[in-house]
Amino acid sequence: MLSLASASTLSLAPAALMRAPAVRTAAPVMESKAELESLAGKLNPVIGYWDPLNLADYDQWSQGQEAAIGFLRHAEIKHGRVAMAAFVGYIVQSNGICWPWALTGGPNGVMHSDILAAGGPADQWDALPTASKLQILLFVGGLELWSENSYVLGLSGEKHYMRGGKPGFFPSIKKGGIPHPVPFDLFDPFGLSKNASPEKKAKGLLAEINNGRLAMLGIMAFVSESKVPGSVPALAGKIAPYSGEVMAPFAASDNLPFVADMLKSPLF
Repeated sequence: MLSLASASTLSLAPAALMRAPAVRTAAPVMESKAELESLAGKLNPVIGYWDPLNLADYDQWSQGQEAAIGFLRHAEIKHGRVAMAAFVGYIVQSNGICWPWALTGGPNGVMHSDILAAGGPADQWDALPTASKLQILLFVGGLELWSENSYVLGLSGEKHYMRGGKPGFFPSIKKGGIPHPVPFDLFDPFGLSKNASPEKKAKGLLAEINNGRLAMLGIMAFVSESKVPGSVPALAGKIAPYSGEVMAPFAASDNLPFVADMLKSPLF
């Protein structure tokens, strides 16, 4: 979903969104390699700037170096946030914690405890009904479309991260005029950081990046140990083994077109 082709989604925007009042957009501030080096020193003074693959010099989609840096910064922050959620979720699911109610309705409804009984977190994902998996993927896809839309970003006074916007910024859902049952935004729903000082916000952003990097290493350690027991000595005997395919969102049991043939591919 990380693309600049977000303007094409405007035709899908609801009428309420298109009637939203104009918002003053922040002046674009493109990030340079020098600023990236400065940020690296703040994040880890011991290692400092470390880019052995020269990714900061890469011209992403011929958009220029500064746009590429914005892309990479945004990608790292986003992956770090997902990894932090995955790390905590993996621990919760591995310790037998689940919701007490039913996952699906009907006379043959599936309980959350039924999913928990399937095994480790990866086995629990495989045990989810296909409809549940599709709901999760559609929800995440909707968030991606929302966050990549330049018009939507403008409603929050921000620009796209490859056009001088803040990497990691997620636009307001409330300002978009889309009705939803929970009147909160995805980021900081209770407005706890609204009155924080600029210094405190800057410190929090640095902590988020460092925690995200650590979480990415952590969740990969969990997955590695589940697939190759003993590959992470510190986790030996603590992670349930998994025999499935961790990179396949759907299993052969999912009644979806092309999935069975895809899993027969030599890539899996």
